[in-house]
Amino acid sequence: MGGEAEIGSFSQGTATVLALVLLLSVGIGIFSRRMFFPWMMDLLSKTERIDGKDFFAPRSLAWMVGLLVLWQSVDWLFANSEPVWDAELMSDVMEYSRAGFIILMLFAAYRLVDYLDAFIVVEGDDMAARRSLASVAESIGRLAVVIVGFFVIAGLFGVNLNGLIAGLGITGLALALAARDSVANVFGAISIIIDQPFNVGDWIIVEDIEGEVVNIGLRTTMLRTGNDTIVTIPNSNITNSPVENYSKRRFRRIRPTFEFEEGNDMDAIKKFCDTLSEQVLADSRATKHEDSWVKVTQVLPSMVTVSCNFYCPSSGRIQREFTEDIIIMARSRGEECGLSFHEPRRRAQM
Repeated sequence: MGGEAEIGSFSQGTATVLALVLLLSVGIGIFSRRMFFPWMMDLLSKTERIDGKDFFAPRSLAWMVGLLVLWQSVDWLFANSEPVWDAELMSDVMEYSRAGFIILMLFAAYRLVDYLDAFIVVEGDDMAARRSLASVAESIGRLAVVIVGFFVIAGLFGVNLNGLIAGLGITGLALALAARDSVANVFGAISIIIDQPFNVGDWIIVEDIEGEVVNIGLRTTMLRTGNDTIVTIPNSNITNSPVENYSKRRFRRIRPTFEFEEGNDMDAIKKFCDTLSEQVLADSRATKHEDSWVKVTQVLPSMVTVSCNFYCPSSGRIQREFTEDIIIMARSRGEECGLSFHEPRRRAQM
């Protein structure tokens, strides 16, 4: 790398080495983005969402690694050789490379927060719990990157961090008092993740709002209603309100009622109850047989009410189909027993 300066203030050997360093920086950056990082994610990931064959890291990661190699290579040349070059220019190149590396590291960290769910392990491989935890972890991660990035970039521009931190300490108290609701929402998000009253994908009712949980953020939780609209609820409201989670049901309840004319024979009604219960419980969709029943629950001057209580697996489709079949069964059993169903309009005409 010695000799006379031939290319500007650089010797031919120095220029060649720098060209090789630049190519090495670009090559390692591309390798890191296209091969090394996907391989590491594929190796360590706990989810099938990551596939190293077609997964690329953010471009900012490649530039970050490339600038790191350039910065360290120039620093090594300064310390271990006597290159013929413009020392002031190369010092600036090293400083700009270092600053660029730090800034791009923050950009890459912000982008890589999206892949936190790949490393979240939930006992029993509960994907709903994984998505919920990942949703909050990503929000916290982005906030942490923004805060750290603010101080790092302020330091790069020569801002006195001690004075800045002291000033933020004074104003922070005022902001905390003014942002009590926001702080409550953050603790609400943490409470939701710890207690897990619901997860992403669950169907819940909270504050008379019914819908599917699509996102749990630091400040709010988003529900998609049956009308396909998005409702945003502050987390503090959720933690202070009863939450009904339909997705946690182990079974579904079917409770049809049937009304008969008061002139029907009570023995026939009793037979109706027994035969209907026997037929329904013989169906493979019926569960919790010991808690199922068909009984007379009300006797009025004009009608006799028979109530039913059955259970089926937690499936909306099965519940609808089974309910329909039970009603049809009841109609058939009523006709077999010679019963007359109550008809208010016919009685009014009489």
